[in-house]
Amino acid sequence: MSRWGPMEEEAEAPKKAKRRAAEGGSSNVFSMFDQTQIQEFKEAFTVIDQNRDGIIDKEDLRDTFAAMGRLNVKNEELDAMMKEASGPINFTVFLTMFGEKLKGADPEDVITGAFKVLDPEGKGSIKKQFLEELLTTQCDRFSQEEIKNMWAAFPPDVGGNVDYKNICYVITHGDAKDQE
Repeated sequence: MSRWGPMEEEAEAPKKAKRRAAEGGSSNVFSMFDQTQIQEFKEAFTVIDQNRDGIIDKEDLRDTFAAMGRLNVKNEELDAMMKEASGPINFTVFLTMFGEKLKGADPEDVITGAFKVLDPEGKGSIKKQFLEELLTTQCDRFSQEEIKNMWAAFPPDVGGNVDYKNICYVITHGDAKDQE
């Protein structure tokens, strides 16, 4: 063995990795998102991974739904969600799943889809109190000032419901008042 042996092996490894990526093998899902987005996905993953073992399993999903107030989720629904992954859902798999779902998607559809998770009956609105609780207790928490500004921009109806489709439209297209 020459004294350059290990260095030759190390030099070969990047070439193999580049070749695999060029052949469509193991592409880097982390390059699909910027650092801020990756951090937001990591925070979401941490919220869903209720038992903090680094893998999202069926019980984590059940517990997450329970934390959102949805207690009677059917096993079939949870099984269908779990089958969307090719195996155990660690953070890289979680990010890959989102990358596949977001590829070519309209931002408004993506944001609306996220709200629809909170609206299992498909009413097009969610309760102000529930949304406010989520925004002030999970992930990148809203301050009271931010909550006040949100309700000023998107006031709930008399029943305390928030039209999330309107919020999604304004996020992606801007407010008509701002365009004048």
